[in-house]
Amino acid sequence: MGTEMKLFRYRKPSLNTILGITNAKKEVKRNLGIYKVIKILNFPTNLKRRALRKVGYYSEPVRILRNGLRKPGGCLIIIGIGISATSLFVYLMR
Repeated sequence: MGTEMKLFRYRKPSLNTILGITNAKKEVKRNLGIYKVIKILNFPTNLKRRALRKVGYYSEPVRILRNGLRKPGGCLIIIGIGISATSLFVYLMR
């Protein structure tokens, strides 16, 4: 009943997923009826998310308005540290 793992994935699968532990846990919860209870408890949250999705809250233009444009900062910091360390090394070696 479980689904097969895709050959090419976006993320590396966890050890539990590879060993099949995750699917076993899900099957136990399904058989015990835990998901039926969770479904009832999560109903307000799911309803809110569905409403936001319907009005376009998660669409790309609204996401840009909410968060601003993406800024390439992470790699620039690493490059800046590397350049400054290299220039400091060159300065000290003179």
